[in-house]
Amino acid sequence: MEPPESTSTATAAAQKIILRWDSTASEDARDKMIFTGDRQEIDRYLDAVDELQKSMSSATLSDSSSPSSSALQIAMARLEDEFRNILLAHTSPIEADSLTESTHSEFASQEFELKEEAVESSFDKQFEHQESNTSTTSSCYKTTSSIREVDLIPTDAVYDLRCIAERMIAAGYLRECIQVYASVRKSAVDASLKKLNVEKLSIGDIQRLEWETLETKIRRWIRAAKICVRVLFASERRLCEDIFEGLGNSADDACFMETIKGPAIQLFNFAEAISISRRSPEKLFKILDLHDALSDLLPDIETVFESKSSESIRVEAVEILSRLAEAARGILSEFENAVLREPSKVPVPGGTIHPLTRYVMNYIGLISDYKHTLIELIVSKPSTGSRYSSDPNVPDMDLSEFEGQASTLSLHLIWIIAILQFNLDSKSKHYKDASLAHLFMMNNVHYIFQKIKGSPELREMIGDDYLKRLTGKFRSAATNYQRSTWVRVLYCLRDEGLHVSGSFSSGVSKSALRERFKAFNAMFEEVHRTQATWLIPDTQLREELRISIAEKVIPAYRSFLGRFRSHIESGKHPENYIKYSVEDLENAVLDFFEGYPVSQHLRRRSE
Repeated sequence: MEPPESTSTATAAAQKIILRWDSTASEDARDKMIFTGDRQEIDRYLDAVDELQKSMSSATLSDSSSPSSSALQIAMARLEDEFRNILLAHTSPIEADSLTESTHSEFASQEFELKEEAVESSFDKQFEHQESNTSTTSSCYKTTSSIREVDLIPTDAVYDLRCIAERMIAAGYLRECIQVYASVRKSAVDASLKKLNVEKLSIGDIQRLEWETLETKIRRWIRAAKICVRVLFASERRLCEDIFEGLGNSADDACFMETIKGPAIQLFNFAEAISISRRSPEKLFKILDLHDALSDLLPDIETVFESKSSESIRVEAVEILSRLAEAARGILSEFENAVLREPSKVPVPGGTIHPLTRYVMNYIGLISDYKHTLIELIVSKPSTGSRYSSDPNVPDMDLSEFEGQASTLSLHLIWIIAILQFNLDSKSKHYKDASLAHLFMMNNVHYIFQKIKGSPELREMIGDDYLKRLTGKFRSAATNYQRSTWVRVLYCLRDEGLHVSGSFSSGVSKSALRERFKAFNAMFEEVHRTQATWLIPDTQLREELRISIAEKVIPAYRSFLGRFRSHIESGKHPENYIKYSVEDLENAVLDFFEGYPVSQHLRRRSE
C-alpha cells in the first residue's frame, strides 16, 4: 500500500493535469483537443482520470466539494467533449462500395419492374476479392451468414472511444455517454439511409403515392433493406460492442437501440405501409418481392436485433411479413373475382385473342414464377363447388378430382382458367355471327392451352389432365365453327332435288342445278369476304383449320363439278354458274383468317 504522502502527491499531480485541460478556464485548452494530439499526452490525461477515480473510491466519504471531486467533474466534461469530437470526426456516411450488394436476378416479374438508372458494383465480389488478398491486406469485413460488417470508425479511434467510455461509465456518467454517442451516430446512420434513397415518409405519405411510383420505390427499398440490415445496422451493432461491451448495464445494447431504433422504424414503415395499402391485382408481384426479401432478411434481423431491448424491431418485422402474406392471399382472391366479373361487352374484332385472356395468362405465368412462395402462402382452396351451384354467374365446377395430385395453389390456377373461360363464353355471345363466336372461343382456349404447354412450371402445376380438357375444348370450338359455317355451304352441293322423273342417269333439272351453283357461289363468296377479315393469330392453328376446311369443301366441290359440269356447259352462259375452278377455291381458302379484307370478288386464276 502506498504511503499517504505518495498518494496525495499523485492525486495533486493528476488534478494539475486535469485543470490544465479545463476548457472553461483556459483558452488554449478550449482551442485544442487532447485526443488529436500526442499519444503520451492522451495517456497522461487518462492516467490522471484513473488516479482521481482511485482517490475518490478510497475516500471514506465522498465530498463533492473536494478538489478531487471537482477535478473529476471537470475531467468528465472534458472527456464528453473529446468523445463527441472523435465521433464527429467519423460521421460521414458508410462508403459507397460498402453500400452495394449483388442483386442477381432475384425477381421474375420483370414485366412489372422499372430499370434502375445506375449500374451498381457487386458487394459480394468486393468481399470475395478482399478475402482472397488477406495475405497482404487485413480485411475489414467478416461474415456471419449473409451479414457483412464493416469498420465504421478506425480501430485507433475505437480504442480511444472505449478508453473514454470506460472512465465516464465508471464515474457514473453512463447516460451522458450514451446520449452523446447516439446523437452523433444516428446522424451518420441517417446520412447512410439518405444515400440509399430511404426517404422519411409517413405511412400516409406512402399510401398516397401512385402505384407506378411505388413500384420503383419498392425495388429500391428491397436493396436498401438488405444493406441496412446486413451491413449498416450490423456494423453499428458491432461498433457499439467494440466500444461498450462489458462496461455494465448492457451499455452496448442501450447505445445500439438509441442509435438505430428511429432509422429502423423509418425503414420498416415503408414495408408496413405497402402491406396495409388498398389491394389490387397489379400489386401482387411487388408485394411478393417485398415478402420474399423480408423473409430472406428475417434470420439476419433476428441476429442483428437479438437483444431483449431490440425485441420490438424483431416483432415488427415478423408482423409486417405476416401482413404481406395476408395481402398476397387477399389480392389473389380479388384477382379471381376480377376475372370472373370483368364487364367488357364489346366483341374483339375478328374473333382474335381477347385482352383479358392475354392479361390473365401472363398474370398466372408470373404466379408460377413465384410458386415456391405462393405454395406456402396459399393454404385455402378456391371457393367453388356446391356454394355456387345455384349461381348462374359462376361456373359450376368441382375441383375435388384434382385435389389429390395438385397443390392448393394449383387448384387456384385451374379455377382462374375455368372462370376465364366462363367469362369468355359470356363474351362470345355478343357476336352476332355464331361462326365467329365459335372461332373466338377456339382462339382464346387455344391461346390458354399454348401458354400452359409452353411453360414447364405452369404445365407441372396445372397438369396434363386439365391440359387434355383444354385440347378438347378448343377442338370442339373448331368443330362447331366448321358446322356453323360450312354445313350450309356444302348443302348446296348435294344431289338431292336435282334429278327429275326418278331417272338417276338422266333427267337432271338444269334450272335447279343453276340455282345450286349460284347459291354455292354466293355463299362461298360471302364466307370468303367475311372470314378473310377474321383472325387466327397462331400460324399453326390457322393452317390446320384451313386444311380442315379444304378437306371438306374441295373434294365435295370437285365431285359436284365433275358430275354436273357438262349439264351447265351445254347451256347458255355457263361462266355465270361455274365461276370458279377447284384451284380457285384452294387459293381462296388461303385468304381465310388473315385479319384483313380481300377484293370484292374471288380471284379467278383459271381465266
